[in-house]
This record gives sequence, C-alpha cells and structure tokens, in this order.
Amino acid sequence: MTTPVISMEGITKTFPGVRALSGVSFDVRAGEVQALVGENGAGKSTLIKILSGVYQADTGEVRLNGEAVHFAHPVESLRAGISVIYQEFSLLPERTVAQNLFLGREPRTRFGLIDGARMRAETREVLALFAAAGRIDPDRIVGDLDVATQQVVEIAKAVSTNARVVVMDEPTAALNEAECEELFATVDTLRDRGVAVIYITHRMREIARLADRVTVLKDGEIAARFDEVPAPDAIVRAMVGRDIADFYAPPATAEEIGEPVLTVRGAGNEILRDINLDVRAGEIVGLAGIQGAGRVALAMALFGQTPFERGDVTLAGATVSFQSPREAIMGGIGLLPGDRKSEGLVLMQSVRDNGMLTSRAFATLWSSDRRNSLTDTGRMNGLLDQMEIRAASYEQEIRALSGGNQQKAIVARWLSMRPKLLIFIEPTRGIDVNSKAGIYHLMRDLAREGAAILMISSDLPEVIGAADRVLVMQTGRIVAEFPHGASEQDIMHAATAENEVAA
Repeated sequence: MTTPVISMEGITKTFPGVRALSGVSFDVRAGEVQALVGENGAGKSTLIKILSGVYQADTGEVRLNGEAVHFAHPVESLRAGISVIYQEFSLLPERTVAQNLFLGREPRTRFGLIDGARMRAETREVLALFAAAGRIDPDRIVGDLDVATQQVVEIAKAVSTNARVVVMDEPTAALNEAECEELFATVDTLRDRGVAVIYITHRMREIARLADRVTVLKDGEIAARFDEVPAPDAIVRAMVGRDIADFYAPPATAEEIGEPVLTVRGAGNEILRDINLDVRAGEIVGLAGIQGAGRVALAMALFGQTPFERGDVTLAGATVSFQSPREAIMGGIGLLPGDRKSEGLVLMQSVRDNGMLTSRAFATLWSSDRRNSLTDTGRMNGLLDQMEIRAASYEQEIRALSGGNQQKAIVARWLSMRPKLLIFIEPTRGIDVNSKAGIYHLMRDLAREGAAILMISSDLPEVIGAADRVLVMQTGRIVAEFPHGASEQDIMHAATAENEVAA
C-alpha cells in the first residue's frame, strides 16, 4: 500500500468548554477521492482547519508524504501543496481569471514587469484540463462569472499551484444538476492527475459517484471507515444512528388530503406553457425535472415575480392574478428561496428579527388587530419554539446557526403570515443529513395541519421520499404525474424523453 499523501494521527482539539476532536486519525492517498462526512458539528471543519493551518491541534501529528509537518499559518499549508476550496470562494471578484490564478506569483518579463501574455497562455493550459474550459476566457472578470464557473476557476487555481491535496467543502451546494456533472468530471480529472481529494458532502449520491473511501465523523470522533463505498444506509447509520427509511414521514392518507387550495388552468408566459396544476390542503406536491425544465419559473410565476400572462389561477377559492411578490404575499403565498443566505436571510440580524422581516414590512397594510398580531414578538417566539430551533437565544445573529435552523427560521417567518400555500425551493440544500430529516418531518407536520405545499428540489430521492405526488416538468410544461414512491428511473425517463406534446 502506498504511503498516504496526508496522514493525521491522534488529532485532538479543544475549544473553551467543547472538545471538537478527540484522537482522530485520517489519511488520504494520491489519486483517490476520500469522502469525509458527518453531521454539522461532527468535527469535519475543525479537522480541515488543522490540516490547512488555520488551527493548531492540541495533540496529534500531521504527516505529509510520511514526514511530520506543522503548519502555523494557512500560507505554509498552501506552499506545501494543500489547497482548501470552501463554499465561500477566495477569488477576487474584480480581477480577471488569469489574475486570480496567478495572484502573488505572476510571471515576469526580464525587466520585472508582469508578463500578461504568458500568464494568459498558462491560464489556458490549466483550464484545458477541465470540461468548462471552452466557456472561460482568461481575461474575463471573475465577478461576472456564474457560481459553477467560479468554482472551476477556484479548482484550476489549486491545480496551477501544483496542489497535491485538494479539499472541497460542500462544492455542489449552489450548483444545478448540469453544473454538478461538470464538477464531477473535474474531480475525476484531479484523481487521474494523482491529486488526493478530500470531498466533504452530505449528499449520498455524490459519495456513490465519486468516492473511493469514506470516513464518517460523529461528535468529534471517527464513527466509521469504509475502504469501499457502502450502501447509503450504512453511512447514514454511522452518522446519525438511524436508517434512511426513517428520514421521511409517512405520506398523507386520503383522509388527510382536503380540497384544492391552488388550482391553475391553461396558464403560461414566455417560459411556461399550458400549466394545469392542483395542490390540495394537507398534501405535498413535488416538482421534478432537469435543469431548465421550468420548475423554478413556475414557482416565480405563482409568486408574482414573473407573472403568468394567460390562464386562470385560483387560490383558496378566489381567482387571483399576482403581478408582484408583494401581491402574492398579501394573497397568501409564502416562498422559501433556493439560496437562503443571499435571498432569504439578513445574516447580521437576530433569529427573531429574521423571523419577523416579512410581518413587519407588511404590518402597515393590515387592520389594527392583524398588525398587532404580526408584530407581536411573543407570538414569533412561540413560532420559533414550534420550529424547535437550536440557538443560544433568539437574539443571537442568525449567521451563527446551522443551515437547518436557518431554514426553520424562514418557515416561522411565513407561518406568522398565515399562508394558504407554501412553496419550498431546494428545502434542504447545504444542510446535514439529520437536519434534512427535521425539515422533511416539519413539512409533513405543516401539511397535516392543513397547509398546501409545493416543493421543488434537484435531489430526486428527496422529491420521491417527501412528496405525496410528483409532477414532472419538461421545457416549460408539466408532462407527467407519479404517486408517492415512484421510481427514479420512471421519473427521469419522463423528464428526459421526447414527449409528444403539441408546441
């Protein structure tokens, strides 16, 4: 067996009052992808920060190619060939792709000036390794690129420094399906080049697709090691102590489903065509489809962001035609955005203030009694309690909470508005496995209390497991419907097959 590129032995790290890691040993070899998984707070980030020189271990040893090393600063780790790619990129948005790749080590002419032509040429050579190379201009300003392309630039930057170890922390959190496939191809390229990849994720399908080995952390200790990738159930049991089957609450019974809350007939706009849709009280309807099929466009049309231009929409028995999100909110629709940090939260404000953002904004539009109810902090505290949010206090800044608790705070915000229809877009993106289960059970509890829920997710097993019915979209149309528990194969066939639908 080859010597690991990185070997961490007996790593212990304690913060005031908390032991983050206890005797953890971990290694990764050249040309392999090792998945590092665990719930939020399991110790993954602490372990990586010790590897990258952000933290220093209390006890234990780090070895690089068999030799003991000590990184007192991230620069030392980077110079040793260890590159960490966090969810928040380290790129400078106002500079070009080439300038970012060679930041601080720009090639020079014999007169000491930056050799721009050589820098661009070498950037093209590095980018040529990746599938996305054709769309990346070395002179393009990084801030003008989409998230997926910025991620390729971040990885290319690591390759350009001859990184021997690349750590990726939840790299697909903000990517769509097509972009995920490009990322997977990039990881394959790194493996083929002999780079050791540590891949941190909560997504089981990514582990199955990419990993050679799996290490599971739980409560700062190694819970399991797998030299071959096992079935997802084995990983989940090691992480949280229960089976995948326990993640999803049982589907609604016929008795629990009521009358239609939302009815859409013949609706469309520039993207959507002939939409016919019902969502009943007490049920969760999932929307499936490949990227660009129109799922989010349908949500935005219902929410008044890009309104329907034709057709009929009825909400709770009343005909509606929302021309803005403000009208949709007043009419009784709540929407959880796909990117909670940039679209759903004010990170520097408290948990309670985030929960009351919408109610305070709309309070002046209601009667005195309703206004007092909407701005009642005691009522919001009760809703936050109902969501079982884990926080030191509701005065705590919401940025300090886990992704699952942040998502629950947004749900509490909408519950304060007493919505008739809730739209969830990517409800569990970027949160750990156990928190996902909490969101699924929360959605089911809301449905059992009479809520009508429309759920959009790029995670097909999530749609199948959480929804009572699954509607499949393709090119702006709803082309198929499946009951709870339908197979991934059947749904993907409907999402990708050439459907004989009149244009």
